[in-house]
Amino acid sequence: MRIQRIFKTVAALAAGVSLLASGASAQEGGTVAIMGATVFDATGAAPRKANVLLRDGRIAAVGPDVAAPAGATVIAAEGKALLPGFFDVHTHWTPNGDPADTPAIATDYVRAGVTTVNDFHQPPESYAPRRRWLSQLASPHVNLTARMSTPGGHGADWADTATTKWVNTPEAARKAVRELLPYKPDLIKAFHDGWRYGLSAENTSMDTWTLTALVDEAHKHGLKVVTHTVTVPRGAEAAKAGVDIIVHSLQDQPINAATVALIKQAGTAYAPTLAVYEPVKPGQTPPADPQNGRYVQSQRKFAFALQNLKALHDAGVLVALGTDAGMPGTPHGVSTLHEMELMVQAGLTPVEALMAGTANSARAMGMLDDRGTIEVGKRADLVLLDGAPWTQIADVRKTERVFIDGRQVVGPGVALPEANGRMTLPAEPVQALIDDFEGEPGRTRLDTLRLQDTDGGMDRSVLVGQVRTQPDGDKVLSLAAKMSVKDDPQVGVILPLSRGSVTPADASRYQGLKFDLRGDGGAYELRVRTVSGWWRAPVTASPQWAQVAVPFTSLKPVEGRGGAEGPWTGTDLLEVELAGSRPAGETLWLEADDVVFY
Repeated sequence: MRIQRIFKTVAALAAGVSLLASGASAQEGGTVAIMGATVFDATGAAPRKANVLLRDGRIAAVGPDVAAPAGATVIAAEGKALLPGFFDVHTHWTPNGDPADTPAIATDYVRAGVTTVNDFHQPPESYAPRRRWLSQLASPHVNLTARMSTPGGHGADWADTATTKWVNTPEAARKAVRELLPYKPDLIKAFHDGWRYGLSAENTSMDTWTLTALVDEAHKHGLKVVTHTVTVPRGAEAAKAGVDIIVHSLQDQPINAATVALIKQAGTAYAPTLAVYEPVKPGQTPPADPQNGRYVQSQRKFAFALQNLKALHDAGVLVALGTDAGMPGTPHGVSTLHEMELMVQAGLTPVEALMAGTANSARAMGMLDDRGTIEVGKRADLVLLDGAPWTQIADVRKTERVFIDGRQVVGPGVALPEANGRMTLPAEPVQALIDDFEGEPGRTRLDTLRLQDTDGGMDRSVLVGQVRTQPDGDKVLSLAAKMSVKDDPQVGVILPLSRGSVTPADASRYQGLKFDLRGDGGAYELRVRTVSGWWRAPVTASPQWAQVAVPFTSLKPVEGRGGAEGPWTGTDLLEVELAGSRPAGETLWLEADDVVFY
């Protein structure tokens, strides 16, 4: 269940990554003078030799006659190329990717010279703890993105309704935007186009009225909206709705002049994520049968993607850079660099591809006043390279040094912070009482958001959960469900042990879990998610209340994908779940109270 949210143990970071302790570089808090580099400033000016002075996280001076002040750290950069740090406006920091953990993903980005990304994968409950975590790492600036889709639509077909809000009317879209505001999202992603790339029926697209209301409400609150839009007709609708960036390729057919005109007139930017659609990705082997139907179809769609990018660019549409990194075959960091190579393959010049990866993306995100070019006053996010990528785009891979906020995070003499080498945040002790359902509505006694969990797919089991007051005034959790028509349908309630399930809970001083339970007389499961995967134990419940105690020693790893790797420690718990399954189309009910560690 919810495989996409399951952590996998990472054995090691990529070869050559230094995990030596301690974070502060020699340049932190001081002045840095980068002398003699050939500067591609992304303003439209030709590359030129110049000195660049960094002070207090900003670019203090740029020019051929800028001198290094006394006490500055001087970097001799003759023969090197200095560029603004790269952007990736479409990434997924997934817990089932490669790498799987936040520090390793951050490391891959900074080593590639990527200094600003949008992450489309996190539940809003996790934003505050994730921001604190990222602040401890050598990491790009990460914009955390709230997600909306239609019921059963793309992006809602696996996630809970807190991770991806379900909307299918203008009123619901406006309400969902307002509900997100306390979490302070950096932007919103709408799964607008339900086309499944010709592999299954398209029956989940967001209608124009709902998308328009979503965009209007988001803009009222200063939030940009990007869309998963992958067909030409829906591209026209996204433009009419005022979407800020289309963050996928339009790839079902050649784009027509009317749609190009609509996108340009709306000021909608376009980030084609070619890296995720490339039929044979770097390191992969072409299929043995070149006439394989799915392979032929992927080649055809990719040809449309390349063609449509060139047509939109040539018409003056702002092209930004996104990759969908974190999806299969699209690794973090290097895919951002490869995306520029694929843009050149589509017919853009190396300079135009570099502009997409720097100033254009900053402009699309409304950040150009702060970063994206090498100009005085801008944020000092920079990458120093060998070669001349404005003539040979592959040179973007020749990273020597990377600066974020004026601090060197990659390059000679610099070690990554110790936190970049840890898979998780340090565990924190957890109190015994998880939930007695007497506290703030919707939240556990740990002040975490209680989550309803159902099986994935467009056809999902229906689960209704509510806190019910009994005749004696005690409150209990009541669940009622009807199973979807599929093999092994599932429902459950998740009790996160920390806000957003980010910080592991240390329950090693306890022996197990106990709770009061009653139900329809069938079988249920207690599940515990840890950093290394899921554990389970069967439980039963009759219509009469009874206390159930489950010692940790009775928990077994879930079989197959998502199951825990390694022994039980009790020191890395993330979530507790009460779950159940019944045959397709049948019903289930369950009530629970007083969930505690003992």
